[in-house]
Amino acid sequence: MSERIVLDPDICNGRPVIAGTRVTVQTVLEFLAAGDSPEDILAEYPYLTREDILTCLGYSLRLLRHEPFYQRIA
Repeated sequence: MSERIVLDPDICNGRPVIAGTRVTVQTVLEFLAAGDSPEDILAEYPYLTREDILTCLGYSLRLLRHEPFYQRIA
């Protein structure tokens, strides 16, 4: 899971993004919080996968649990 979420100070001000994109974890969560389905997100960002969306949820859960989450830093 951690390989799909990356931090790069040169991309989106260092916010966690889905690897190879400029889509932040926050963006995915905002769509879901607004009531959009994963299918809605995939229609908006066709280069994402369902696994990417689930990875964003897993990343957020680990942060809330204060669990270590090792991620690639570009």
